[in-house]
Amino acid sequence: MTKKTGRQKKLSQKSIPIKSTKLVKDSVKTRSKKILSEDCNSDLIQDEKSAAVSSGKYHEQARVKTQPELLHIPAKSAIALVYRLETAKAVALAKKVAEYLKSKGHHVFTGPGQKLIPGTKSAKTQKQLDALNLVIVLGGDGTYLRAVRILEGRRVPIIGFNMGSLGFLTAHSADKTFDIIDEALQGKMRLYPRSLLYAKVLRKGKVRGEYHALNDMVIERGSLSQLINTTIYSDKLLVSEVKADGFIVASPSGSTAYNLAAGGPILHPEAQVFVMTPVAPHSLTSRSLIIPDDSTLSFKLDGKTVKAHFIVDGQKATELSADDEVILTRSCYDHLMVRQHDHNYFMLLREKLKFGDRS
Repeated sequence: MTKKTGRQKKLSQKSIPIKSTKLVKDSVKTRSKKILSEDCNSDLIQDEKSAAVSSGKYHEQARVKTQPELLHIPAKSAIALVYRLETAKAVALAKKVAEYLKSKGHHVFTGPGQKLIPGTKSAKTQKQLDALNLVIVLGGDGTYLRAVRILEGRRVPIIGFNMGSLGFLTAHSADKTFDIIDEALQGKMRLYPRSLLYAKVLRKGKVRGEYHALNDMVIERGSLSQLINTTIYSDKLLVSEVKADGFIVASPSGSTAYNLAAGGPILHPEAQVFVMTPVAPHSLTSRSLIIPDDSTLSFKLDGKTVKAHFIVDGQKATELSADDEVILTRSCYDHLMVRQHDHNYFMLLREKLKFGDRS
């Protein structure tokens, strides 16, 4: 079987026109039972690609850069709120947003793992999560990543309002919450697909865990004092054997997070790559490596390393031993980020990270 390129995978995801959240929701319903299976060669995905090819749009999309699709919120939509935990200001705003959305005729839910917002239902079941048309995040980037974890790969758009410090993912000001929500409800906001990372942890050949991440996945020594020894492969070819405090594999969206702090490069969010950056390597020649996102990375601890921690978007997912192997690829599914029509990534870099600031 011919191996799909990163562009082919991405186009196969885009072959369903994302002209409304109803279409997104319908695709989620079809795929919800396969969220963690990551079968990129499934009949559904292959049928989407074949339809694009037969209509003549496949190669056209490959050549022409198109505008992001407009977000459309149907009447009586299911909208979930995820707010910054134990923050009075975020809770107060969440209550006002819930009341406002209900006044517009929408069904409002509180994200799981949070205190219920008065007048809303808790989105706890798979059916409720599958039915969502939109998620509104009130908090910082950590709250945004929690919302991504809640969705578990579902292609439900997320719009974020910054009530934290940096606000790189939650790019909209909390002061303009209701103005931005109105723009979203009026179909004036756009959907920006962002790649997700997918990993499975094998122990003696058997899968013992599967994970999605928007920003990054990290193998680190945790509280242990010794460095970890890791063998790294790309498509079964040996990359390196490295001794370090850990390794970061970041998506383009996550390249401005831990990867940047560890000395890694900034990737444009539309780049079809991911970056692997060692953390405090015991070598002058160990540097970041940018890899095509249709590659399959493999990480395995050597026998001298007793254990390590596997971190997914800042949260400890599991503990690794020399019997484990981490297989990491790009997810078959994209995350849908909601932005204003005049969104400028480079302006975001300048505003949030002072990119290029000489003062």
